[in-house]
Amino acid sequence: MAHNLSIAVLKTGLVPSQKRLEDPILEITLWGMKFSNPIGLAAGYDKNAEVSDALFKQGFGFVEIGTVTPQPQHGNSKPRLFRLIEDEAVINQMGFNNSGMCQVAKNLTRRRNRDGIIGVNLGKNKTTENVSIDYEKETLILGPLSDYLVINVSSPNTPGLRALQSRFTLENLIEKVQHNLNKLTQQPPLLLKISPDLNDKDLYDIAEVAKKTKLDGLIVTNTTITRPYGLHSFNKTKTGGLSGAPLFELSTKILREIYSVTNGCIPLIGVGGITTGAQAYSKIRAGASLIQLYTTLIYHGMSQITKIKYDLGRLLRRDGFQKLTDAIGADHKGS
Repeated sequence: MAHNLSIAVLKTGLVPSQKRLEDPILEITLWGMKFSNPIGLAAGYDKNAEVSDALFKQGFGFVEIGTVTPQPQHGNSKPRLFRLIEDEAVINQMGFNNSGMCQVAKNLTRRRNRDGIIGVNLGKNKTTENVSIDYEKETLILGPLSDYLVINVSSPNTPGLRALQSRFTLENLIEKVQHNLNKLTQQPPLLLKISPDLNDKDLYDIAEVAKKTKLDGLIVTNTTITRPYGLHSFNKTKTGGLSGAPLFELSTKILREIYSVTNGCIPLIGVGGITTGAQAYSKIRAGASLIQLYTTLIYHGMSQITKIKYDLGRLLRRDGFQKLTDAIGADHKGS
């Protein structure tokens, strides 16, 4: 209810814009696109590309919409979202509820030629058996309307989805999507969103697939089905993907490892548990070129974006960096 209400309010255009703090040190160019800052909104909020323009006014450097499926989907039964207030976390079992790719395409078409970098997160319908067909369809319909595309095979709330992260299945899926991308006049960068619950072999395999298929980037990470020690909320036993503050250490560990096994040659978007500028900085030093937020906004509001940008700029200057790109992967360089 809170989510739907916030979307409705943003649609009215009456939400005050955040004071634009676009520090030049935070600017980064990636995939031929200039990001005014590296702070993005993770997929899961603007599922149907309804309020992206209003979100840019809140200070985001980019917005990722979705997850989108070919056919409209109601998602899993309610209740399916649980706040862990004491832990500043959320457990969700949403199940890719969205209006379907045709409606999303209409929404994206209406905002064409406007400023703002928009990524589109692609998923499969729950009942689809030939999985690659869903992603292939979406690529042709949504690819021309997006600044980058994301293959999401890491949500824990669609049966069998995370099994697609196995090496040969994943390679086959990516190659089929790339085949359809090659049919487009303009081909958006293709990224893969991975789970934080992967072991060392899984990470190595994904790194090898990413390099072999020449993926444009990886998003690290989705929510976790594990429950880190020390959770306090009575909702901690609920089934679903955990996001928010308790995910920070695990997601950053995976980010650091994937940067290492890919030799820093594939751009990474770091997501998971970021609340402060210091945490955003940690993700960048661990190897992220961009970062994404979501759960922290539930607890701290949109003003947190401005605070994170301010602190991130301050920390970069404190450590002698002239620009954001100099700090990417700094922890691996002994800086």
